[in-house]
Amino acid sequence: MTPYSCMTRDELEAAYTQVLSQYDACKAQGLKLNMARGKPAKKQLDLVSDLLNVLQTPEDCFDGDIDSRNYGELAGLPSARAYWADVLGCKASEIFVGGAASLNMMCDIVSRAYTHGLLNSPRPWCKEEKIKFLCPAPGYDRHFQIGEFYGAELIYIPMTATGPDMDMVEEYVKDPLVKMIWVVPKYSNPDGIIFSDETIQRFANLKPAAPDFAIIWDNAYCIHEFKGDYVPFPDIISMCRDAGRPDMVFEFASTSKITFAGGGTSCMAASEANIQYFTGVFGVQMISYDKVNQLRHVKFLKDKAHTLEIMKRHASVMAPKFECVSRWLNQEIAPLGFAHWNDPKGGYFVSLYTMPGTAKRTWQLCKEAGVVMTNAGATYPYRKDPNDSNLRIAPSLPPVEELEKAMEVLCLSLKLSALEKLLEKL
Repeated sequence: MTPYSCMTRDELEAAYTQVLSQYDACKAQGLKLNMARGKPAKKQLDLVSDLLNVLQTPEDCFDGDIDSRNYGELAGLPSARAYWADVLGCKASEIFVGGAASLNMMCDIVSRAYTHGLLNSPRPWCKEEKIKFLCPAPGYDRHFQIGEFYGAELIYIPMTATGPDMDMVEEYVKDPLVKMIWVVPKYSNPDGIIFSDETIQRFANLKPAAPDFAIIWDNAYCIHEFKGDYVPFPDIISMCRDAGRPDMVFEFASTSKITFAGGGTSCMAASEANIQYFTGVFGVQMISYDKVNQLRHVKFLKDKAHTLEIMKRHASVMAPKFECVSRWLNQEIAPLGFAHWNDPKGGYFVSLYTMPGTAKRTWQLCKEAGVVMTNAGATYPYRKDPNDSNLRIAPSLPPVEELEKAMEVLCLSLKLSALEKLLEKL
């Protein structure tokens, strides 16, 4: 293939005519394919469905002498706290076990900070003249939505190959109105970046002007490899403690992509002082999360080592899908030289960078041909991609045979939008 940038106008027009014909043929098929969200496939849910059979008798519902069916243990069953401490590498006393969604607890942290303040807040955030959140991007759109919902000013921080631009982060936290940063430190959403040791150390050593500055360390993909061996990660809780800012970080994880999406457990890891503070705060709104489900998960997952074995089974389902995405992009787009993408070894997404100014058009073309993707721009604060370039591919849900067709449509849409842009400029 000749790169588009090397084509004459006549060659570009001929290429456009050919690609448009192929696209129209796909569009005529009336496809209904979904690559919008990182949802586990049915095959993945089926492979962990023995979870439903773990608790068979009343005696199975006890965690030691604690009856999981009854009130109490707001911070979580002891076995559930120990399980998450094992996974994350922290202490059980630094764990609060939640319900099905870690996002729910993240939102609760912001909500309580806004109405009552964090542990070290001089005043509730609603009493500040303004609050600002740092938003590394491309990033997770739901993080940005929480900040926007509470009226925070969202500040775009570019991502690099080793994590957020830490020079910018260190400069911005000198502003006492900067209260929070959202990060996904391992297999970041959507770029699939693993933060470097240096980046993580710089996070732990941040010296923000705001005494209640919070790092939301969303470790959603901490054990989610689909290619190669498990990649260990440092314990950010102890690192912040060693750096003299133990209360600065709130780490989150869940079983959403380990067992059942929407039917699992989650956790918050934080300093013991923060766990004590938020146990009191959360105690106003609940008696406890679902401890029966916590115990079911502990008995099924057992410990980190056994969970990693389960993740290898997930990987056997996930890997062919990411290989499909990579094959289509490398065969159909790479030789044309107008786009690039990441090649992650874990997580749930491929981050695709189109020709600048064409992401929204590509998304529209995909939609018209029956392929649903996350909205262009969604991976940036206020949904404003400065280059109109990033698209998030979520290949986990469709079977491979459907994914093949979805990738055909995506590649044709990429070509059409690039050719349209190039022809406009001539």
